[in-house]
Amino acid sequence: MLKAIKAIFLVVSLSMLAVEAAPAAAPQVRTQAPGYYRMMLGQFEITALLDGTHPFPVDKVMLRNETDAEGKRRAVQLSEAHPGEAEALLAAERLSLPLEGAINAFLINTGDRLVLIDSGAGSLYGDCCGHLIENLRAAGYKPEQVDEIYLTHLHADHVGGVAPHGRAAFPNAIVRVNQRDVDYWLDPASEGKAPAFLKSMFEGDRASLKPYQEAGRLKPFKDGEQLSPGIRAVPTAGHTPGHTSYEVGSGGQRLLVWGDLVHVAPIQFRDPAITLTYDSDPFAAQAQRSAIFADAATTGTWIAAAHIAFPGIGHIVPSGTRFAWIPASYTTLLGTK
Repeated sequence: MLKAIKAIFLVVSLSMLAVEAAPAAAPQVRTQAPGYYRMMLGQFEITALLDGTHPFPVDKVMLRNETDAEGKRRAVQLSEAHPGEAEALLAAERLSLPLEGAINAFLINTGDRLVLIDSGAGSLYGDCCGHLIENLRAAGYKPEQVDEIYLTHLHADHVGGVAPHGRAAFPNAIVRVNQRDVDYWLDPASEGKAPAFLKSMFEGDRASLKPYQEAGRLKPFKDGEQLSPGIRAVPTAGHTPGHTSYEVGSGGQRLLVWGDLVHVAPIQFRDPAITLTYDSDPFAAQAQRSAIFADAATTGTWIAAAHIAFPGIGHIVPSGTRFAWIPASYTTLLGTK
């Protein structure tokens, strides 16, 4: 009997020790992986960089281009003229409001030159964004290695990252941007005529470009210029007066870094006539969007998009009478050095 009691006591004691030795539940981390994604385009290395994500006010900024019975064209507020349309298009892809919008930029290593296309918002959008530099470093590069920065246009979420808090983030880089955007966004007369919601853009542009202007490293270009071997400026005005896309080519492959031709993929691929209050010419923006959709779907061109879910790289394919987005498959096949 005594032996049995001792055996029971031993089992209970061991069980208690096992319970005490069991590890506590691991705390949740709740952070994301570093925001970079890499692929090869011929001999060029392409690295997508995430600057951040932010709430995108679909219901407040999206318009639809329409032509009335008299042939007059106008852009109407989508939520008022077509209530529920945006929500239905988002729901078709299991999305809803408020929508989380991405801000992407793209680093092109040609082997001879390191080119950054767009720079994110820097300090102009608050804590949500401004993560481009840390993600660039996580991707294995340093800001001082960037030779040139090509901006698609001078809205805050594309130019702000060149000089967060007014200090140049890329000490050796030349900044290139279409002359028409420079002429518009750095002109006090343009600011005076602009709608109220655009006023802060002018101030942000001045602060972001100032250190590069003072150092003689702001060099505007004209439509269609070949900016470096394998990279050509393609005029796609409409979103802004000098909005520019960049055609990148290597080894028979083609990539178009298209800036802000699309802001909300589930909506605008299904209906290219849906545009934004931020478009300086909404009908020109629609025409550019439709033409590039058709060309990219026909030619198999890679697209790198600033505001499609990170990494924003993929292809366009026909889908009935409209188009659809096919995101890039994750790859680890990047060749050898």
